[in-house]
Amino acid sequence: MPLPGVQAHYQMAPEIRLRELEKAYAGPRTARKAGVLALCYPDAAEQARLLLILRPTYPGVHSGQVALPGGGMEKDDPDLLATALREAREEVGMAPSQVQLLRALTPLYIPPSNFEVSPYLGVADRPQEFRRQPSEVASLIEVPLEHLLDARSLTTRRLTTSYARDIEVPAFLLQGHVVWGATAMMLNELKQLLQAL
Repeated sequence: MPLPGVQAHYQMAPEIRLRELEKAYAGPRTARKAGVLALCYPDAAEQARLLLILRPTYPGVHSGQVALPGGGMEKDDPDLLATALREAREEVGMAPSQVQLLRALTPLYIPPSNFEVSPYLGVADRPQEFRRQPSEVASLIEVPLEHLLDARSLTTRRLTTSYARDIEVPAFLLQGHVVWGATAMMLNELKQLLQAL
């Protein structure tokens, strides 16, 4: 199936970010590379779930935000999928051997941190016992996949961010967390892909 791609990203992008992204997609970048894992798995009741993490508070642009497990590419990573799997192992204790890769999703440039993030969709076939790394993960957010697909999870919020004050952002409200920015943009592509099945 074709990916929804950039248009799905744009639907969940704050207006201020749209202008930055249009410039970024138009020309070459010197962005750092990162890989993240959108992991779906069954819970004990065999309900499909998606794993998100809450970043701890720290002096940085993504402090306290909801994210997919993942991070920056390191020199020993052979590719960005390896980056995503290594980071998922480090952050939440997910063994790479337990992940079945379904496909790569559309890369997304994040202007505030100058990262180009490559998301990967993977599944595990059994319930998981995650182990969070406290220095990188404040808490785990296990989202029923049906909540992501539910139109009632869409919302807007006014936020002050590391790069703008009092802006309105489209967001998902998932398990009591406001998910916005790059994570919401990637989740919107995943949502549209799943809805097209």
